[in-house]
Amino acid sequence: MSNNSNTIAAILAGAAVGAAIGILLAPDKGSNTRAKLKEGFDDAKGNLKDSLGATSDVLREKFAGATQNLDGTLDELLSNVSHKTEEVITFLESKLADLKAQNAKLQK
Repeated sequence: MSNNSNTIAAILAGAAVGAAIGILLAPDKGSNTRAKLKEGFDDAKGNLKDSLGATSDVLREKFAGATQNLDGTLDELLSNVSHKTEEVITFLESKLADLKAQNAKLQK
């Protein structure tokens, strides 16, 4: 999405510069030129706000999706650790029982 945002920003900047140059080179009264420049800048500002708002919305959606994916991965990891812990405890209990049996034979 950053390539699209950069492209949109470049197009808007180019349009604003082109409009400003066109207005400055066109023969007109100073007050009319200033009014046209102000209108052009206001339009560019509005377009930039819209573009930033859209980019912000996309980023929020991606962040929310990433957060959900992270939560799911964390839950899966905790579940796997829990199962592995049970396997390790069972293995250790079996070894402890073997050691107790060997110790009982040695004490006789």
